[in-house]
Amino acid sequence: MLDLVKYIVSHFIDDPDAVEYKVTENGDNVEIAILLESGDMGKVIGRQGKIAKALRAIVKAASAKSGKRYTIEIKGKDEE
Repeated sequence: MLDLVKYIVSHFIDDPDAVEYKVTENGDNVEIAILLESGDMGKVIGRQGKIAKALRAIVKAASAKSGKRYTIEIKGKDEE
């Protein structure tokens, strides 16, 4: 699932190598935190959060068969 998130996010940002991903697994719940530079935050979130909502919807649909519940959190590197 992380590969899917990386693939989608890389199309919206300027420098895909500058992005960090943190995966926290707690039983059936998996949280993927995307740590971005401040300049890329708006590009990944989108206007009124539309891109972020679409990303979450894609991950939810893709994870239906896995039996795990994925949550996506988008943060700036300075918020960590």
